[in-house]
Amino acid sequence: MAKRKPTRFLKEEYKQIQKEGREWVHRKLETPSVPNVIVEGKELLMLCSNNYLNLSNHPHLRKRAIEAVEKYGAGSGSVRAIAGNMVIHEEWEQKHAEFKEQEAAIVFMSGFIANEGAIPPLVRRDDFIISDELNHGSIIDGVRLTKAKRSIYKHNDMGELEARLKEAEKEDPNCEKRILVLTDGVFSMDGDMSLLDEIQKLCQEYGAMIFVDDAHGDGVLGRDKKGKGIVDHFGLQGKVQVEMNTYSKAMGVVGGSITGSKDLINFLRNTARSYLLSGSPPPAIAGAAIGSLEVLNPNSEYFEPVVAKLLDNCEYFKKEIVNIGFSHPITAAAAKCPTAIVPVICGENETAKKMSDRLMEEGIFALPIMFPMVPRGTSRIRVMMNTGLTKEHLDLSLGKFEDIGRELKIF
Repeated sequence: MAKRKPTRFLKEEYKQIQKEGREWVHRKLETPSVPNVIVEGKELLMLCSNNYLNLSNHPHLRKRAIEAVEKYGAGSGSVRAIAGNMVIHEEWEQKHAEFKEQEAAIVFMSGFIANEGAIPPLVRRDDFIISDELNHGSIIDGVRLTKAKRSIYKHNDMGELEARLKEAEKEDPNCEKRILVLTDGVFSMDGDMSLLDEIQKLCQEYGAMIFVDDAHGDGVLGRDKKGKGIVDHFGLQGKVQVEMNTYSKAMGVVGGSITGSKDLINFLRNTARSYLLSGSPPPAIAGAAIGSLEVLNPNSEYFEPVVAKLLDNCEYFKKEIVNIGFSHPITAAAAKCPTAIVPVICGENETAKKMSDRLMEEGIFALPIMFPMVPRGTSRIRVMMNTGLTKEHLDLSLGKFEDIGRELKIF
């Protein structure tokens, strides 16, 4: 009889997670993701959903999903490369590329899968990867699957990014190796934006390729309140080589995409393992995703000014949350960015947890983000703005934040 207990660590390490207050407790949502939800029998105001444009229960998306199921069935029966490539998948990719004003796009089952699949084939052994220190875990995992040389630059520090680029150039004077610079478009914990215009100038100078994960910029950022994302925000179409987008946030559905040149998409269609070896998105997902693009298209009969409404809500809430006393530098910095993420800094883990619990008692659903996910002393309530929130919703929330913030002596 073996002395080794192969799964004993599971319970032991889970208990340790609980002891350290790091357990994710899943709340049960009993309604669609809308501003007023029911969570475990209690009616609450939703402030922690990524459903920025309030599209996940939109009637047009639901209609498009149902139509797709009726026409194409519940699933595709295969991966895209063999027998699962449906007309609706190609329509989704075409409409997505048109929305982004770029040449082509390829869709994956999720944004995480898109990053894991697209990053590894873009670099070879001993090529160079340079990554922002606050990049999303899916970027980190994608990098881990490569054999490239890796370096990190301090968050949004262009001086340090250039230093890393110079190091790569010095090591490769004949310019035979590839350099891939990775950055989030909007950083999910702090709600700030990458300096993509400055990154593009540096990468152009050193011959580096840019990969931007714009999961939280899609449907939010962009010129003329069209929600086309951070590449459009800076007018960099054709100058940022790889743009990763997701449909699980502002677009209200699920799915990831890579957008760029036709050469890029042709390359990834033949090299990205998470695309080649994953079943294709169900027709309902593709249909609903197309529906979201129709709602955002000013030339569509289904167009609605959902982005403009979101940005109005963001501007108002961010200004007022700072004014009532939540003036930590991280909160104040996020307030200056046109993003939908509001990090309301509370301090230590216990304070953030108490803030969340008290907000729930008062009818507000907003969960804490705590160490080790964020640095010690910066535990927070991460508020996510939504098009469907009314002025009355926002004022109610701000009043609860102010009262409980004073009660917990946060300010």
